[in-house]
Amino acid sequence: MGSTPECRGAWRSWITALAALAIYAFPHAALADPCEARVTGYKPGQSVAGTVRYVVDGDGLCIGPGADPKTWTEIRLADFYAPELLGAGGRDAKAALERLTSGKRLVCTATRGTGGRTYSYDRLIAVCTIDGQSLANSL
Repeated sequence: MGSTPECRGAWRSWITALAALAIYAFPHAALADPCEARVTGYKPGQSVAGTVRYVVDGDGLCIGPGADPKTWTEIRLADFYAPELLGAGGRDAKAALERLTSGKRLVCTATRGTGGRTYSYDRLIAVCTIDGQSLANSL
């Protein structure tokens, strides 16, 4: 059993599939953010405030009242666009947002995105201020 060409071919297929899974799935899992608060249900103009707990990329961050990621809301800055994290300039954009916001208190106001909703995927689409000044203008 397992010594026929058909069995060896089946095993090779399984090994190839597992290798592909390891290469393509796990790097993406490592990039997942820890923000867990629900972002649906916000109305345009509704605000959420909190301390920046985690910077996702150059135009996304998590704010929350404390150390528990279940209370952290992931924000997608509505008025600023940064390159994708793994693209050219993406890591620099994330670093710039980290320098500007880490540990600081933000007030973010929900706004509608291109689909008419105030959220996209697991992110609240919002315009944020830091010390009363536009975060996007500071970037």
